[in-house]
Amino acid sequence: MEIRIGVQNSPREVVLESTESVADVSAAVSAALKGGTTLTLKDERGRTVLVPGAAIAFVEIGSEEKRGVGFGAL
Repeated sequence: MEIRIGVQNSPREVVLESTESVADVSAAVSAALKGGTTLTLKDERGRTVLVPGAAIAFVEIGSEEKRGVGFGAL
């Protein structure tokens, strides 16, 4: 799923593809915002993304469903 993180005072967003569940990502974001700690997420290639909790402007979490591609996809 795609995760987009807006960072305060930065014109660019942090965008990553993750295999973590929506519940896990939501819990990590909530913990970082409440405690002012660092948000730590792993992308699907195994890279780690760190964002200071105090600098998070917004987090957009995509759906876990994979969309089909092509004319015959249902």
